[in-house]
Amino acid sequence: MEHLFRILVPIAICCVLPIMLVWFSVRKKMNKTNQRTQIVLAALEKNPGMDIEELMKKISHKPMLLKEKLLTKLLWGCLTTLLGIGLIGLGAWLGYVGGGGTDDPFASVCFGLIALGVGIAFLINYFVGKKMLAKEIEAEEKMLMGEA
Repeated sequence: MEHLFRILVPIAICCVLPIMLVWFSVRKKMNKTNQRTQIVLAALEKNPGMDIEELMKKISHKPMLLKEKLLTKLLWGCLTTLLGIGLIGLGAWLGYVGGGGTDDPFASVCFGLIALGVGIAFLINYFVGKKMLAKEIEAEEKMLMGEA
């Protein structure tokens, strides 16, 4: 039974989980599209002379600003960097105390290094993007101030 468990868990994590995530994201997008369609149809039934383009602009999703995208990268960079540092610390502590199996400290340090690398990549992406897109961010802010 344990042998079967060791085979099924990696298959579930590597195959089934990504498929389910893609399915849920596609389903969510389809539901949003169907809701918008129902809103437009209901509005047209009540008021046939309504301007559909204006209604679609009001109910459509607003795209993220460059500044918001950069701040999201900063957030994920900080989170994954701290997670990586924590996992490396956990691996060092397990290696020092010797509380788990022989593979536990090694696996924790490996996953910690991966998370730390991803976090540092996000942080580098944030700082480089902030420097390169400074003029575009400033222009976006001026445009938003002009609309308000």
